[in-house]
Amino acid sequence: MRRLLSGIAVAALLGSLTACGGGDDAGSDGPITLRMTTWSANPAHVQLFDAIAAEYKATHPDVTVKFDALPIDNYTTTVTTQIAGGNAPDIAWILEGSAPDFVASGALEPLDDSIENVADLAPAATALWKQDGKLMAYPFSTSPFGVFVNTDLLKKAGVTLPAEWTWENVITAAGTVAAKTGKQGLVIRDFDYKDWTNLATVFRGWDAEAWTADGKTCGFDQQPMIDAMTFLHKAIFTGKALPAPGVAADFFAGESAMTIAQISRTSLLKEGGFGWTLVPLPAGPAGEYSVIGQGGLGVLKKGKHAAAAAEFVTFFTSPANSAKLAQFFPPPRQSQLDAATLAKANPLLKPDQLQNVVIDGIADGVVKPSHTGSAELNQAVRAGLDPLWKPGADIPGVLKGVCTAINPLLAK
Repeated sequence: MRRLLSGIAVAALLGSLTACGGGDDAGSDGPITLRMTTWSANPAHVQLFDAIAAEYKATHPDVTVKFDALPIDNYTTTVTTQIAGGNAPDIAWILEGSAPDFVASGALEPLDDSIENVADLAPAATALWKQDGKLMAYPFSTSPFGVFVNTDLLKKAGVTLPAEWTWENVITAAGTVAAKTGKQGLVIRDFDYKDWTNLATVFRGWDAEAWTADGKTCGFDQQPMIDAMTFLHKAIFTGKALPAPGVAADFFAGESAMTIAQISRTSLLKEGGFGWTLVPLPAGPAGEYSVIGQGGLGVLKKGKHAAAAAEFVTFFTSPANSAKLAQFFPPPRQSQLDAATLAKANPLLKPDQLQNVVIDGIADGVVKPSHTGSAELNQAVRAGLDPLWKPGADIPGVLKGVCTAINPLLAK
């Protein structure tokens, strides 16, 4: 089933499912249970979600909210499978990569009337989630990527944090730590030679792009991407600065010197475990840059309780709860996007870290690659890149092959 759905455009699947109509709260009596799918089973995230749901239940005793954490590797295909099987969630956490499919499909209820003070939402944060001027999902997380650094491990290897924070210097430092400590150097979290979209945190430093802004022209065979992937390939197989294919390393367990991740991961750092800091992505040949990951909250028309779900979303996204969620998920509310406000919800992070990585990153960043037909497209890119992950790969040839594979999909 997973392989089948990977070959289907999610937009087409969702579009075919909306024709039958959605859930109906009218006339229902007694308690109801709302189900919201998420991709995070992080205990700290779950605890916060449960606390918000419990507060809601105090004033809505007939409504119980349950959070269904699904593995991120096949999150979107699992959600679409549930919809196809008549088991649609009431609310879904939508990843930025599949946002164009969900937004365009007609599967979501417009949320403009469900969001308190919608004018406070930053236009840059909502752009991906709008259709015909309507807000189809609430971008409750607009989170730039940064680099977490294990300063104790660097010190053990006799390495200092490069004053000139560039990719060349970072990879040199990461390779040295790996060689001297037996640990890994830099981990691009959640990449694992599978989710290629996380490589945008690297290749955007070369001003490379997977495809043009209009989504019609492949960028993998262009010189910026060739240069970026050549650099990355050398870092993996020559410099040994990144884990090789098949090698797992968890920065938060002290197994690598650095990792590229978002502040939602900060809760994994237990105080006293090891010294660490958080810094922006390194500058590339094209200069400084930032890459943003987003999560949108959407109400499914096919859910059993669409109206009740929209009411809970009103509560979940209120300014008060937005401030609580800011502990892990930088909010889209402009009134809350300042270091002092975010610092209150993020005691493990310093105001200057929040300013440099989050505030400045949101102001200047670009969202990870997204496109309609994301499931089929991402599978094609992943398969096309597979020959790249071995020594001696023909990098330009591999990248040309990626474009050959996805050009028909981009043309749809």
